[in-house]
Amino acid sequence: MTIEPTNKRARNSSVVLTDKLCQKRVEKRTRIYDRKVPGLFVSIITRGVATLYFKYTDKKTGKQKCVSLGVHSPAFTVENARTEVYGLRTRIGRGENVAETRRQQKTMQVRQGKTLDEVIELRIEFMKTPEKKDDGEIRPKIESWEGVARYLRNFVSPRLGKMLASEVSDDDIVRLTDDIAAGKHGGKASISNARHVRRSCTSLFKWAAQAGNKYIAVNPCTNLPPLARERPKTRVLSEDEIRIFWHGLDREDLPWDKTIRHALRFALVSMLRSNELLPIHRDELDSKNGVVNIPMKRVKKRRLLVLPLSRLAWEIIRESMGNHEYAFAGRFGDAPLSRQAMSNALKGTKRTNGEVKTIGICAALGIAPFCVHDLRRSAATLCERLRLPGADIALCLDHQPHTDANGERTPAITQAVYSLAFDARVARKREVLDAWAAKLREIIAEPTTALRVAA
Repeated sequence: MTIEPTNKRARNSSVVLTDKLCQKRVEKRTRIYDRKVPGLFVSIITRGVATLYFKYTDKKTGKQKCVSLGVHSPAFTVENARTEVYGLRTRIGRGENVAETRRQQKTMQVRQGKTLDEVIELRIEFMKTPEKKDDGEIRPKIESWEGVARYLRNFVSPRLGKMLASEVSDDDIVRLTDDIAAGKHGGKASISNARHVRRSCTSLFKWAAQAGNKYIAVNPCTNLPPLARERPKTRVLSEDEIRIFWHGLDREDLPWDKTIRHALRFALVSMLRSNELLPIHRDELDSKNGVVNIPMKRVKKRRLLVLPLSRLAWEIIRESMGNHEYAFAGRFGDAPLSRQAMSNALKGTKRTNGEVKTIGICAALGIAPFCVHDLRRSAATLCERLRLPGADIALCLDHQPHTDANGERTPAITQAVYSLAFDARVARKREVLDAWAAKLREIIAEPTTALRVAA
């Protein structure tokens, strides 16, 4: 029997390899080659760990390559290794690069050994990765990544985070979303949250199964049963409620800043979404043409939104902006209000024990609760009652995609700069918004001179 150190291999140093030899204690790393199956050898280190390998010559390159077969154990013996080598020789004879195949398999095992928590964090880092957008700005790959991250961390991670991502099944996803919808996980019952979690999981696992990632072999979010239908919100303020709301914002005893009140009024007048109107900057206002240019990055469909402003809207803007750069500046004047500010003002805030911290505007004015988006819905509904064209109202809401007669989507820059039809759409919007402003003045019985706003 010949046993050789790793750093000095003698010629033809081989023996009939046995399990007992693999258990031999050595003073330094040692290799023992098997005479029975050429190329098979065991490498033993001083800690007593014996790893079986197969060395062969790649016929394409003429170079020697080595494949790890596994650590010797009662479950993986020398005979098991010989059997595996016989199979590898057959695959090598067919021209397969078994060393590369083994490397890929090992990489796959490492990737598919990650927990769902680990994959979630990798996904979040991917979504945050900056990239150049169509408007030339550098922004995250998935601009809504914060919302997606919140659903994954708050709902998915507590229930499934410790599991291996590759072991999460479709039943796990279904049970999770059903429990969220029923209020058994994550707080109060919410079909909306369940749908957002389902959507977040679908994008997560689709990404995890893509080439280059392969954290999972099978996507568990395919062919899932549909969730219960979410009831659409239908809250529309009546004319009386609008009148109470509008004039109630002048009350001196309301604890909310006047800029927030201006923003709420502007949301009702302009029909803009909160994330579209709050960051309006002085540079985006075009007083000459009477429009505001909302950049693509703030518009839901990521297209340039040019919205004509009625005289009532301009009055609110001028009163609110003052000398600031933003139409609705935050506390320190150097940044816009946060989206949460308007929502908090309407519903109020509570302490951790559930007690009211700051009363909401709805409660203070005695109006049934509503959210910021309900102002947009109320304006559109009242415009319909004025018998204004539905297609033009949809333009004001930015609900219609910019497509040509053949159904082809037209780039926003073309719409904004080169297309005469774009001017026609702005004119149609102006007719709706001017008519809505006139109706709103009638509802609130506001004189046409100046707007009275509480200091």
